[in-house]
Amino acid sequence: MDVVEKLRRGVSRQLSLGSLTLSRFSFRRQASMDPRLGSSRRFAVGRQSSLDPNRRSPEKAELGMPENLDATMQLLFMACQGDVQGVENLLKDGVDVNNIDLDGRTVLHIAACEGHVDVVRLLLSWRANVDARDRWGSTAAADAKYYGHDEVYNLLKFRGAKTPKIRKAPMTVFDPKEVPEYELNPEELHFRHGAELTKESCHVAKWNGTKVTVKMLEQDACSDAETINGFKNELTLMLKARHPNLIQFVGAVTQNIPMMIVSEYLPKGDFGSYLRKKGRLKIIKALRFALDIARGINYLHECKPDPIIHCNLTST
Repeated sequence: MDVVEKLRRGVSRQLSLGSLTLSRFSFRRQASMDPRLGSSRRFAVGRQSSLDPNRRSPEKAELGMPENLDATMQLLFMACQGDVQGVENLLKDGVDVNNIDLDGRTVLHIAACEGHVDVVRLLLSWRANVDARDRWGSTAAADAKYYGHDEVYNLLKFRGAKTPKIRKAPMTVFDPKEVPEYELNPEELHFRHGAELTKESCHVAKWNGTKVTVKMLEQDACSDAETINGFKNELTLMLKARHPNLIQFVGAVTQNIPMMIVSEYLPKGDFGSYLRKKGRLKIIKALRFALDIARGINYLHECKPDPIIHCNLTST
C-alpha cells in the first residue's frame, strides 16, 4: 500500500469514527496570518504557491497528515490528492469552499497547483472564488499557469478568472527567496467601502482586524524614477527607525501594484489637528508633548552610522 493510499484511508477512518464534529459554526473563513487564530495551519503537502519564496518540489516521502486535522485541512488534502468524491462530501457537510490555510491558500489554489481538472470543475460549481489571492498575491490561475496545467488555466479563464498581470512593480524581485520579510499580501488590506484611493495619499485600512495607515503609490507613479526613489528611501528609513516616539512600521507591498507602505494608525490624528481642536495647552501637557517630540528627534539624530534628519517637521 503506497503512502497516498494509507493517508486516504486514514482520512476516511477519521471521518467514519466521527472524530471531526461538523456544525454550521465550524467552518468560518479564517484570515491568513491572523495571530488570533491559533489553530490555523499551513498546508505543506504537494505543490506550493507559485510565488512562495520557500517553494520546493513535492516528494511522496514528505507527505504527512497532522494529528487532529481540522475540516479545512481535510478539504485541502482531498483536493491535493484529486479525490473528487471526498471534496464533494466535505462541501456537502458544510465546509466553506473559500476557507483558507495560514498562507491564505484556498482549495482552488491547491487543485490548480496539482492540475486536478475534475476537482476544479467541482469547486467552480460550488462558487469558489476564482480570483482569491494567497499571502504572496498568487491566484489559482497564476499557479495553474506556472505549473503548466493548461487545461485548468483555460477553464479558470473561461469562468472569469483574471489573467495574471505581466507588468511587474518596480521593486519586484525575480528570485522568490528574495521577497522581503516585511512584504504584505495586498488582499489582506481592507479599505472602507467607497473610499477614494488617490495617488500618493494616506488611507485608513484594516489589516487582520487592526486599523493601520496605508500610504499608497498608484500605478501611474510607478513609472516616475524620482517618485520610486523617494518611496524606496522612505521605506528604508522606516525599516531602520524603531522608537516609542516614532510611528511604527507594519509592513509594505512592493511586489504588486499599487505599492504601499503600511504603518501604525493614530486614532487621535496628527498633532496639528489636536492643537486646533484643544486650543491652548496647559504648561504641563505642553512640556510632555515637547519632551516626547524631542526624544523621537534625538533618536533620529543619534542613529548610527548615519544620522536621520527630519526634513518636514511640522505639527501635521
